[in-house]
Amino acid sequence: MAAEQMAEIWEQGPKSDDQTPPPRPLDAIDRDILRILQTDGRASIRSVAERVHVSRANAYARINRLIDDGVIRGFSARVNHERAGQGASAYITLKIVQNSWRTVREQLQALPGAAHIALVSGDFDVLLLVHTPDNRSLRELVLTKLQAIPEVLSTRTLLVFEETDLNRRPVTGEA
Repeated sequence: MAAEQMAEIWEQGPKSDDQTPPPRPLDAIDRDILRILQTDGRASIRSVAERVHVSRANAYARINRLIDDGVIRGFSARVNHERAGQGASAYITLKIVQNSWRTVREQLQALPGAAHIALVSGDFDVLLLVHTPDNRSLRELVLTKLQAIPEVLSTRTLLVFEETDLNRRPVTGEA
């Protein structure tokens, strides 16, 4: 029954932006629930409730509220990209034409292997994380796809040699 309830929560997903209420402060139990779900997104309601010392109904209600409030944006698998055939990873910085963020973002989202896109401040405008099968594919992505976007003025590629997933840390203490 707990697994069915959790599946129902996962399927609902967060509300769209226009329905999301203003942020509410999170208490210690909410933060503990978030840490548990970040470490193990498949944790059952029963397990979460036991670990944070609340009833299953309370845990269920809190998780639903965190989803409805947009705190929890969804649930996904953490992928070992190398084992999944994506052995080359890179952060790519981009300088773009002023006021072209929305156009560029749409084009970047369509790139194969694009994993994270951020509009940032500083010496460049956009930070893009990509995973590709190999360096040849990475070179092709940068030289023929990224640099072909008219609004992209320049790129710099930073190869990732090793990664550490901080969400896999044990659930302890306060964030």
